Amino acid sequence: MAGQNCGVTTALLGVLLLGAVRLPRGAEASEIALPHGSGITVFIKPGTPPLPVKPCYIISSKRYKTSLTIKPGEKEVFSFSCHNPENHFVVEIQKNIDCMSGPCPFGEVQLQPSTSALPTLNRTFIWDVKAHKSIGLELQFAIPRLRQIGPGESCPDGVTHSISGRIDATAVKIGTFCSNGTVSRIKMQEGVKMALHLPWFHNRNVSGFSIANRSSIKRLCIIESVFEGEGSATLMSANYPDGFPEDELMTWQFVIPAHLRASVSFLHFNVSNCEKKEERVEYYIPGSTTNPEVFRLQDKQPGNMAGNFNLSLQGCDQDAQNPGILRLQFQVLVQHPQNESNKIYLVDLSNEQAMSLTIEPRPIKLSRKFVPGCFVCLESRTCSTNLTLTSGSKHKISFLCDNLTRLWMNAEKTISCTDHRYCHRRSHSLQVPGDILQLPVQLHDFSWKLLVPKDRLSLALVPTQKLQQHTQEKACNTSFSYLVASAVPGQDFYFGFFCPGGSIEQIQVKQNISVTLRTFAPSFRQEATRQGLTVSFIPFFKEEGVFTVTPDTKNKVYLRSPNWDRGLPSLTSVSWNISVPSNQVACLTFLKERTGVVCQTGRAFMIIQEQRSKVEEIFSLEDEVLPKPSFHHHSFWVNISNCSPSLHVVGLGFLTAWWPQHGQPSYTLTDSLPLRQKVQEVTRPLKGPSTGKSRRVKKKGNWLLLIPDCHHHRGRGRWRLTAVCPRTHHLLCEKEEKEEKQRPTCRHLQWQHQHPDADAAKKVSEGTKGQ
Repeated sequence: MAGQNCGVTTALLGVLLLGAVRLPRGAEASEIALPHGSGITVFIKPGTPPLPVKPCYIISSKRYKTSLTIKPGEKEVFSFSCHNPENHFVVEIQKNIDCMSGPCPFGEVQLQPSTSALPTLNRTFIWDVKAHKSIGLELQFAIPRLRQIGPGESCPDGVTHSISGRIDATAVKIGTFCSNGTVSRIKMQEGVKMALHLPWFHNRNVSGFSIANRSSIKRLCIIESVFEGEGSATLMSANYPDGFPEDELMTWQFVIPAHLRASVSFLHFNVSNCEKKEERVEYYIPGSTTNPEVFRLQDKQPGNMAGNFNLSLQGCDQDAQNPGILRLQFQVLVQHPQNESNKIYLVDLSNEQAMSLTIEPRPIKLSRKFVPGCFVCLESRTCSTNLTLTSGSKHKISFLCDNLTRLWMNAEKTISCTDHRYCHRRSHSLQVPGDILQLPVQLHDFSWKLLVPKDRLSLALVPTQKLQQHTQEKACNTSFSYLVASAVPGQDFYFGFFCPGGSIEQIQVKQNISVTLRTFAPSFRQEATRQGLTVSFIPFFKEEGVFTVTPDTKNKVYLRSPNWDRGLPSLTSVSWNISVPSNQVACLTFLKERTGVVCQTGRAFMIIQEQRSKVEEIFSLEDEVLPKPSFHHHSFWVNISNCSPSLHVVGLGFLTAWWPQHGQPSYTLTDSLPLRQKVQEVTRPLKGPSTGKSRRVKKKGNWLLLIPDCHHHRGRGRWRLTAVCPRTHHLLCEKEEKEEKQRPTCRHLQWQHQHPDADAAKKVSEGTKGQ
């Protein structure tokens, strides 16, 4: 026997240990005797073993059986051929109660036979009560009451209550319930069927409910739900998730403490195809002068209700050919009233067009603890977890929420032009309306969708304050920013994030875009005066975008090409119009050496063009190293154009810094390569460093000779400008010596910008001065 006792499977070990005290030896006999007229029948039948196991049999009258039925007036003594019968068999106890031919046995329902007299198997007690249609039956549940569960859910302790009613000969499922809930009573008529399922290891010996006689309720059923404090309950229509019976009425009664407030939310519903009447929900609400208040299932449901109330679901006469399905799952949330629930906010959108505002919960991590709900109420009565307000009307809203930071707002407005002749040169202000800013909820996004006729008009964005582009090198530190992105269907293209306080005074875009103001902190309300863009409809141009940059000479300007992380789309061209103030010099620096682009068709290139002289420098973005830092005394253009298709991204970032024209820092380059190896072709006039006047460069072989001298450079003796490295614009100055003249090398080169190795360059400069 010892060897057999060790045959318990590992998977069931933890469960079997819990019931080890009560687990009978399979060979020990059990006895069940049922009195005559008890209406009780016991069935012992095979269960559903989770895994293929060794067969087990019921041994009765020395015969091996796979099932056993014990009827009223019978007595059976039996045992099992295995030592774990709970893995093979279940016991079902059915009691029929006939209230049609005699009096009903009302009162507390007993478990008969008692659990101690039954074998240790999973047990299901079933009470089937039949009654006339005119008789109402009420199931009363003791504390801790019941909690309804949906399809696929299970009860933590394994104890479940399944309740059904009937309409004529058709069974109707009212629901499946666990313990620890709010459902205290269920009223039905024409009979009820109650099933209580107990796991084999559960020692419960009471049913936990009683049956009472009531008058006709004239509907399918009434479910009473009692709240003693804050909490929530999820409830479902009969037969859920299948269809609610045709043209039936079901009611839920809610008992709410006077100091609390209740709100209803529909979690899931479907409506059927009605031939007569209309499916609806009706509320009897305390204090309402229009009881019952009728709502469609699609409507926002009432909230912030004080005191008890009823909710009823009414079906309709369905289309016989295409009936559809009516079902409802909803939640009732009960919580303390909040200060904001008594304050009404007026949101006037009557002068707006093509605009919507949605107030909704922020995404949060789910918690098993009770969390008070956050509701938005329209006219203080119709409440829901989210609310959308549309343009053209005035709206009165309030909030039923313990913490308004759990909500945020998202708005969208469309500004479109259908006739280019009418829209040309017209402008619109992109500013968040004041009625939205006065709400006690943070604005998350406000998006303007700007639409223009294709190939007819383009768009220009002009900010109230010049914009800074958000980059890794210089991030925005404001409470909000603008995301500018394409609104062309199928085009995944964005221009970037921008915030106030920069140098970008205009962004021109080729076609449809969306501009999204996104906030990052509650302090946006204090900075709201800094927000504001004006969009204008301008003549059509072919470039994807043009940025106009007018710098503040005290700061460096960091700029990025659109679609920075994914690269420009094929055949896309973008330009920057960079202004250089008078008496200033701009230093243009690219933040990486190569773009890494590989073209299959066409060429990817960059053009830098001086706006005064119109002279261009053209660079390939495929195989060439990007230009070294360059100086510009006048406004200039930077343009990049992509090929089709590119196998790698074209992502270009660059920096523009500014100095007075006669105040550039001077450092000596640490590279000692001969100038002959450094000099390349020059394609435009250069300025002399001492006078600032334009002088034509004279070319002799690979040397580029300049006329002006270098007398302003520091150092003993006389210096003269000998050559320039055209791509980097490095100036080469040679010291005049009477005794000897040495060939100039690039270690004598004087830099006119802040070199990355500035500290090392200074040391070299100090060591080489006066040579």
